[in-house]
Amino acid sequence: MEMLDQEVRDFTRKKFETELVNPVELVYFTEEKSPLIVPGQPVSSDCQFCQEIKQLLEELSSLSDQIKLTVYDFKREAALAADYHLDKFPAIVIKKKEGDTGIRFFGIPSGYEYMSLLEAIVEASRGQTDLSPATKEALKKLTKEVNIQVFVTPTCPYCPMAVRLAHQMALESPLITASMIEASEFPELSQKYDVMGVPKSIFNETITLEGAVPEEAYLEQVLKAAGEQSS
Repeated sequence: MEMLDQEVRDFTRKKFETELVNPVELVYFTEEKSPLIVPGQPVSSDCQFCQEIKQLLEELSSLSDQIKLTVYDFKREAALAADYHLDKFPAIVIKKKEGDTGIRFFGIPSGYEYMSLLEAIVEASRGQTDLSPATKEALKKLTKEVNIQVFVTPTCPYCPMAVRLAHQMALESPLITASMIEASEFPELSQKYDVMGVPKSIFNETITLEGAVPEEAYLEQVLKAAGEQSS
């Protein structure tokens, strides 16, 4: 059974045909099923949506020659996962022509988050965002790394705004890593950061921001996390 219905496939194909500029690579870290299958016994897996995400990415990559999909087993390729600073899976890393964008998806980007994935792919392909000149200039001046975690659920209509802002800022600054985290797939993290509502953004483990806010307000938290002040 296909993950994307015909209407969504047609929309996605058209978006890719009109908006992609340069090649994009989707690097997916998952948990592959063991090749040793015992008849009559289920194949165990701790990853709830690993296979669904893989199928989704396969269908996406089939819609454009500009999109390459590479799949790794998280446990077998632990060293490579560490190179990408991944400490959990399922994880999607988006790479543009020049290399890593700092954009991450942890968990399945379904529901409203499907558009977050499409926008991240397109903007990585273009190599630029529609953030304001003032925001871009402020991000260029960063001197410290900022890690942004955005907790979401697929049914949250406001979450993509926060996810896209975080991803855009990662695309504009090599010092920023921005991750969408599907809250229900990572309950221990949701509990750790007291995620009672979404979207909830965590900046460098110490600064939290609840809800979807304008670009200027989001930038302010990024600068605060970096120990800098907005002008």
